[in-house]
Amino acid sequence: MAVLSAIAAGQHDESKMQSSLFELFGEGEESIEALFEIMGKAESIRRDVAEGDLKSVAESRGESNATTAAAASRQPHERLHQLRAEAYEAADLAVALRTDLHSLNGNTNYSSRGTHSVKRKSDKDAEKTYKRAIKQALVAVNQAREEGALTESDDFFLKSQLSTNGNNTNNASMEQMMLRNEEAMLYNTHHTRGLDGMDATQITNMKRNLLPEGTKEYNDSQHRGLPPGTEREIKEGFYEKVTIPAPVRELSMLRSRINLDEALGGPDTDERTAFAGTASLNPMQSTVFDAAYNTRENLLICAPTGAGKTNVAMLAVVSHLRDVGLIGSAYHDGDHHYDNGPVSTGQKIVYIAPMKALAQEVVEKFSSKLTKPLGIIVRELTGDMQLSRAEAEAAHVLVTTPEKWDVVTRKGGDGSLGSTCGLLIIDEVHLLADERGAVIESVVARLHRWVESSQRQVRLVGLSATLPNYEDVATFLRVDKKKGLFFFGPEHRPVPLQQTFIGVTSHTRNRFEREKKMDEVCYEVVTDSLKNGYQVMVFVHSRKGTGTTAKALAERAAADGDLERLFIGEEGENDARTKYMDRAEKSRNRELREHFNSGMGIHHAGMLRHDRKLSEQMFNDGAIKVLCCTATLAWGVNLPAHTVVIKGTDVYMPEKGTNVDLSILDVQQIFGRAGRPQFDTSGDATLITSHDAMARYLDKLVRATPIESNFIKQLADHLNAEVVGGTVTNIREAVEWIRYTYLHVRMCKNPLAYGISAAAHESDPTLRLRSRELAIEAAKLLDERKMVRYNPESGNLAVTNLGRVACVFYIRNQSVATFNEMMEKKRSSGATDADLLHIMCCADEFENLRVRPEELDEVDKLKKEGCPLETLAPVEEFSGKCNVLLQCYISKARITSFTLISDTNYIASNAGRVARALFEMCLKTGNASAALKFLRLAKSVDHRFWWFQTPLRAFEHELKKNVYVALEESRVASESGYNTFERAISLLDMEPNEVGQLCHCFRDGALIQKFVRMLPRVEVSCSVHPITKSTLRFHIELNPVFNWSGRHHGGAEGFWLWVEDNDNNRTYHSEYIMFPRRNHPDSTTLEVVVPVFDPMPQQYFIRIVSDSWVGCEALIPVSFRHVLIEGLTSPTFFTNLFDLTPQPVRALANSNYEQLYTNRFDVFNPIQTQLFHILYHSDTPVLLGAPTGSGKTTVAEIALLRMKNQNPKGKCVYIAPLKSLARERLKEWSKRFGAPPLNWKVLELSGDTSHDSRALNNSDVLICTPEKWDLISRGWRGVSGDFSSSTASNGKRFVREVGLLIIDEIHLLGEDRGAVLEAIVSRTRLISRHVQAEKQRQSSSGELTRIMGLSTALANPYDLADWIGIDTEGYGMDAKRGLYNFRPSVRPVPMVVHIQGYPGRHYCPRMATMNKPCYAAIKDLSPNKPSMIFVASRRQTRLTALDLISHAAGEENPKSFLHCDDDYIEAVAQSLNDKVLRHTITFGVGLHHAGLASRDRETVERLYLEGHIQVLIATATLAWGVNLPAHLVIVKGTEFFDGKLSRYVDYPVTDILQMMGRAGRPQFDKEGVAVIMCEESKKTFLKKFLYEPFPVESCLGERMCETINAEVSCGTINSLSDAIGYLKWTFYARRVKLNPSYYGAKSSTDDDLEDFFLSVVQETTGKLQDHGCVCVDKTEGTDSLVVTTPLGRAASNFYLNHQTPKQILQGTRGLRKVLAQHAQELKADAELTMKKFLVGDAKSTKKVVSIHRFTPEHEMYTFAVAKILFELSATHEFNELPVRHNEEELNLELSRSLPWGYDLSKVSWWLDKHKHPGKNILDIMADPHTKCFLLLQAFIFKGKLPISDYINDMRSVIDQIPRLLAAMQFITLDDKESAGNFEMFSCFPMVRRVLSTGTMIDVKSSSTLSNTPSIKFGNFKIEKELKKGSNHHRGFLDFEYSIDLNGFKKTNKRSQNQGKNGGLGVAVVLGTRKGGYLLNKSSFNVPEFRKEKCWKKSIRMDFDWGTAEVNAGQDQNLVVLRVLHEFTSGLDFEIVVSLR
Repeated sequence: MAVLSAIAAGQHDESKMQSSLFELFGEGEESIEALFEIMGKAESIRRDVAEGDLKSVAESRGESNATTAAAASRQPHERLHQLRAEAYEAADLAVALRTDLHSLNGNTNYSSRGTHSVKRKSDKDAEKTYKRAIKQALVAVNQAREEGALTESDDFFLKSQLSTNGNNTNNASMEQMMLRNEEAMLYNTHHTRGLDGMDATQITNMKRNLLPEGTKEYNDSQHRGLPPGTEREIKEGFYEKVTIPAPVRELSMLRSRINLDEALGGPDTDERTAFAGTASLNPMQSTVFDAAYNTRENLLICAPTGAGKTNVAMLAVVSHLRDVGLIGSAYHDGDHHYDNGPVSTGQKIVYIAPMKALAQEVVEKFSSKLTKPLGIIVRELTGDMQLSRAEAEAAHVLVTTPEKWDVVTRKGGDGSLGSTCGLLIIDEVHLLADERGAVIESVVARLHRWVESSQRQVRLVGLSATLPNYEDVATFLRVDKKKGLFFFGPEHRPVPLQQTFIGVTSHTRNRFEREKKMDEVCYEVVTDSLKNGYQVMVFVHSRKGTGTTAKALAERAAADGDLERLFIGEEGENDARTKYMDRAEKSRNRELREHFNSGMGIHHAGMLRHDRKLSEQMFNDGAIKVLCCTATLAWGVNLPAHTVVIKGTDVYMPEKGTNVDLSILDVQQIFGRAGRPQFDTSGDATLITSHDAMARYLDKLVRATPIESNFIKQLADHLNAEVVGGTVTNIREAVEWIRYTYLHVRMCKNPLAYGISAAAHESDPTLRLRSRELAIEAAKLLDERKMVRYNPESGNLAVTNLGRVACVFYIRNQSVATFNEMMEKKRSSGATDADLLHIMCCADEFENLRVRPEELDEVDKLKKEGCPLETLAPVEEFSGKCNVLLQCYISKARITSFTLISDTNYIASNAGRVARALFEMCLKTGNASAALKFLRLAKSVDHRFWWFQTPLRAFEHELKKNVYVALEESRVASESGYNTFERAISLLDMEPNEVGQLCHCFRDGALIQKFVRMLPRVEVSCSVHPITKSTLRFHIELNPVFNWSGRHHGGAEGFWLWVEDNDNNRTYHSEYIMFPRRNHPDSTTLEVVVPVFDPMPQQYFIRIVSDSWVGCEALIPVSFRHVLIEGLTSPTFFTNLFDLTPQPVRALANSNYEQLYTNRFDVFNPIQTQLFHILYHSDTPVLLGAPTGSGKTTVAEIALLRMKNQNPKGKCVYIAPLKSLARERLKEWSKRFGAPPLNWKVLELSGDTSHDSRALNNSDVLICTPEKWDLISRGWRGVSGDFSSSTASNGKRFVREVGLLIIDEIHLLGEDRGAVLEAIVSRTRLISRHVQAEKQRQSSSGELTRIMGLSTALANPYDLADWIGIDTEGYGMDAKRGLYNFRPSVRPVPMVVHIQGYPGRHYCPRMATMNKPCYAAIKDLSPNKPSMIFVASRRQTRLTALDLISHAAGEENPKSFLHCDDDYIEAVAQSLNDKVLRHTITFGVGLHHAGLASRDRETVERLYLEGHIQVLIATATLAWGVNLPAHLVIVKGTEFFDGKLSRYVDYPVTDILQMMGRAGRPQFDKEGVAVIMCEESKKTFLKKFLYEPFPVESCLGERMCETINAEVSCGTINSLSDAIGYLKWTFYARRVKLNPSYYGAKSSTDDDLEDFFLSVVQETTGKLQDHGCVCVDKTEGTDSLVVTTPLGRAASNFYLNHQTPKQILQGTRGLRKVLAQHAQELKADAELTMKKFLVGDAKSTKKVVSIHRFTPEHEMYTFAVAKILFELSATHEFNELPVRHNEEELNLELSRSLPWGYDLSKVSWWLDKHKHPGKNILDIMADPHTKCFLLLQAFIFKGKLPISDYINDMRSVIDQIPRLLAAMQFITLDDKESAGNFEMFSCFPMVRRVLSTGTMIDVKSSSTLSNTPSIKFGNFKIEKELKKGSNHHRGFLDFEYSIDLNGFKKTNKRSQNQGKNGGLGVAVVLGTRKGGYLLNKSSFNVPEFRKEKCWKKSIRMDFDWGTAEVNAGQDQNLVVLRVLHEFTSGLDFEIVVSLR
């Protein structure tokens, strides 16, 4: 009674029931066993035992206490009965365990194992359990025998059962079993033993059990729980049959069917279309319809196979597609309202199918219903069907397998495939109980955690067969049990199923005899069904078995004469057979043809797809009546039959290397195919198995046990995956992760099954302690195997290379342990190909392979014939067998044995993956030789030929076999070099006929060469540049030299490149390189930094290997023979920081100066103190190298104060490397220096600002960017040429007055813009010396301009110091005076740096993996102090911020980074413009990047400085621009996207140092912390150069043309010798002397340097001459004169690339030609009233013939404006405009919405529309110049930009256009005598107006508007005079221009509409009517802000009288004057003036 009460109380809570029973029984071993038995039968006891029965029994025995008295007063015969039952139960358990043990060992003796075989732990555990059970059984039998409970037959039977060789299937055992049953019946009597005392009922029962053999009346429900009506039939010596009748369906109890037309909104909706062919839903589907279709609840549907679960999945799919807006339209059904606005979830649907075959069926089914009618893309993603990233992203529905989706979701992060999932459907979720169930647990747990952390909704739908513990699965899937859990019994099967189990008895171990018996039984079942007119499917478990079974049935039918009658059908009966006869005969499958003639078919995965489809169609149409197939048909294809037969249940499992029982799930799946819903009212399913197995299947059928978790077995591997993915970083998180698994659900419900005692469960009900134990065990195991670094003290888990590779390639941890051990042994001695193949074959993935005795002969034969490499293990071991089969697979050897074929397929499916994993492991550890060999092996497995065979085998379907034989005939598999690739390439050096002759294919020589050219081949060139004595930089250029074939190469070709040292067998750098098709055959360049060691080796090697093509590889030696490093050996000079008394501010001795620092500090810091004297009391040049944050800005200020003390009129120029830094310095210095009492004028001069010459000359401090100062200083000699409006012309006076030049971050000399800094300093020193010579006086410092360089710590400070004028070579007190180079460690706040490496070939996923460590770093290193994270792009700021918030939310504290009131931050957020920033700021996370409005940036800076927000995420520019220190700085990624190279490149080290410098707040922190997160291979480099000063090299060589051209243009250089002299002023010359190898010089001797400089100058001037920038006159002896040209002046004055002017010139000439041709078509506007617009006397007005509005509405002007902008867009200035990933698609979309298109074809009205021949449109859209032109159009026409990045791109483009337009005007003016120039110069003001007003020129005039200014002209005069000394006349046109601005307001003001000096721009153009020749042009600005609104100007224009007269028209003598206003449209005039 107590037991029954405990079971009843724990009906819904297994753990509670276990606890109660544990208290009842105690803790002894026997008690635990009894408890386990009761737990197993709990469901039966609950169902079959009633409490009332127990009470009545107790009362009849006179027992007062139902629990204790029963045990005390037990009757003797009951005691005996219990002992006998216990003995039998113990014996049964022992026999069952022995059977399981035999199946594990493959029914072979241990003695047959190889001498080196090792038992697995699972085998040992099973053996121990069996021995323990045998011992317990013997104890129970002895006790029963001693007390007289056993008869002699009992004793004999139990002894035979427990004997080692016992077999319960022999005759004696059968007799004993029958006798045992008979005696058991006698023991069941209550009173006496024997017949005496039995009543009539008992005697009847006894007779029923003694019915003769063959009787069909049988009911075993009391014992087995089989359904009523079950019949048993025994055929002695042959079989036992148990038939379970089909259940009767009570239709009245089922839900009524739902009509789909009504439920889905009508017959024509998209939703209804997906269910075409289905009128209504069946009762099961109708029950779940509302939950599946009208909600987004998670679902679990448990229903029998065939109940229609696929349609439930389709309901969820259609519902999701509707919710995300992909299908459907808005409608309302009363309870629910839907619209197609997308919900906040991923769009993608993922369907996880348990098998590839089922995945294929789902894809076909979903495609037919969704793709064709609705356009929904359904794709398969399995091991067989790989998708490109683009294909996977484009798919709406992905059908995959659990393992594949596990791999996909391991690569997490925003934008990953897993993050796009919005609906996850898991089919056959009951596979949780299978070994693969751990994968499903991992996938679901990962999904639930991601949903919680990201706060995104993902719906989960589970489909399952009937489960006993479905509520546990629902808990695991997070299903609401009231809303989303549905359980359906067998009554919901559409066709009731009769099940028959036949146990075939066998008295022999002969497999063939057993097979023969099963064939006979199978034949009986098949013929019985055929006689009733039904079709039959016979399922067997091997491909070969399908044919042998069909053959056996046919032979038996032929012998019985039933073949024609039953199988084939009488002639004329089967029309379908006649229909398919021809198709079957034409099949190439011999077995299919033969069996078709017998009326049967076969079906298995080894058949061709066409033949499989044919078999399916023939069976479906009735052409064949019997189909013999494998079990994959039950899962993969929906092909039902009335009768289904399973013949045999022994299934060979390659994973285990033995036969195992067919799982009950497979049985149920196959049985589900029985019964055709459309035709049958019932179905028949028969299982034919061995007699002993039949009992097991019946037991599993009627006593369904709860499915348990297998997760513990694979816990370590899945934990490693989570650690690699970054979702688990410590033990605490691992425990949380375990709580999301099904394992945790079952541990809580059934703790005993997982080794948890009741006491432990009671003390720890949530099982956190047990979960922690499991996590720690797994972590220790992974740490031991070097897959994870586990810190027991902190509990932290860190990923390693091995763990990462194992995760990516799905390698078990046992395999990694094996590889570690074996590779370590081979590392020193060197591993051969055979060694490495043996290591791979020892992987745990192949451990279960076993060699059976019958296989030995064939394996030995295969070893001799198909193995070119030595096998290092005996074939009796699994590694030896795997080795042989793998080599045979690659060699394509023929294998005949079915088991060997299965094993080979299993090995082949895993070997490639394992080899790839080993390759990456070796590459990561630097083992070059092993990495190469494993990559070769992996590719050979994939393509099935060896790397020492010719690579032309890749084209085996196109070339004849003779080719391979001829090319390979001399090849043997030795360890010497493999040269097959070189031999194949050498064929290109021959003539085609020679190739044909060599290859014995005389006509195919050209074809062979064609395929040789397709072999991927890359030419590698490398130049070596020494950086330090121990570091070299390789500049590698890779040039693909093969013909691209889309069929063979796809969209891209990948190569592995690594630098190796053959002496040490190590790799120093490795990289994966992709050559995309769209860039082919463009070359790629790499910059690689590698270490070298003393003594320097003679050479390194670069090895490049194709990632996919076998044999395609190359080895390139890189010689160090000519590398000179002598100049790099000098030790770095460091300045010691002295312990001085801090210098007080009052030492400035000037109260005005002291007040600058009053509120900031009282004393200078140690560095400022040490430099104070030289700064403030001398004019010596200073170079200061000190870490960021050392107070270098204050040092610069002290020097500025000194300069102003000495020369109050002197000027200071501060060069800031970035605009943002310039703005920051302007903001600070304007506030401090510009305010009283100093009142200095501080100006900023950058690309965004400009000032007139007066403002420049009156300024005190000028802050500018390097490029701007370079441009200004170019004009130090005066105006260049005839051009007077450039900024350069303003520089003459100003430049000469500069007393102090401060260059901040001078170490940037080594970066891209370093050439500009070099030019500035070199020119400044040149100017200073020149001015000094003019004034003929000496200054104390030797030069007039003091130069100060500020830098981080430098490795080569002497070179920089000498260059800026510091004496570094002298001796005494003045030597090195001004040079200060402090160590990197000298910081006001010490800093701790952590460098972390992260893997991943692709940038975005790698960034995603850093987000969790970022959060952890903030929590660990700066939990309450400000933290700053630097990222590479604006997109990354957003993604990082959202992930940080998600992680904080995961810890239930989403606002942990916010340190102010919610109300306050909400109010601030409302004032922000950026949507994302408004969201993140409320969680305490700020964003900072150039895309934000300035007000938003200022708000974020203020909140961060005030401490209201703790985290600031910024782009790298913030490190330079804004002084916002933090306690913790995280550099998240050290790469950025380079638009010029279209790939990610590394940050300069200087940038990283600058970011790190923000760590540590001087006033608050004792130390700062910096965390550098980089790509793994960069760690070594960063470790070296972040802690050591980085040497600065010159970049002048990259801009040599621009630098030399600028000096030629301004007159500094006039000859080649001048150019060489100029170079010697540069830093470039100093570094060439010290590091000649870096720059390509032969040596550092004077002669070699002179030759080198001469060659550089000659090469540079040659390039400049080619582009028209200079003229070189070579007549002056050995020297040559160099003269500038107008194009050269344009390049210099407008700061252009030296190639741009010529490019502009060519573009303008083409436009001029068009304008000259079409100018005559123009028609003037109606003539205006002259009086209205003319003033003056009659004589002056008489000169004006007419006046018109100039309204350029002709399409010619539209084309001209577009053409000008198009040509400007095509210049080299926009080469580096970034075109980011996938932006070509955005550009294409944008181009379609813009009026000019991307190539002017829309506005070229006189031309046919042209296309780019042979060029892909996306390639055109990926061009930065195309993007530039589109951005200009979008700016003009206010087009909508696709993403925010385009806004800043547009801004950068618009900033450069005015400069380029002015350059074009300057270049065109030099060519002004050409026809059409008049129209050209009329167009330039139009372009400016279009850009400034945003109004296109063809817009109607706005002159009628009331606010239009009044304009008048007057006093026209024409004069003519003769030029002195010539016959040419010059003409002069004078007139007055007046404008009244009263009431005028600019309605569309943009920043570009002002002239350079402020005001409103007006252009005046004078030209001829005929030919459109330009006579002159002029421009001026109308002051905009004046009190007097009327303004006048007198204008005088001179022109060539002859040109005007010749082109004035016939006898008209007219010229045309156009006045064009750039600030508004409709105010342009054309005035015709007479020359007479």
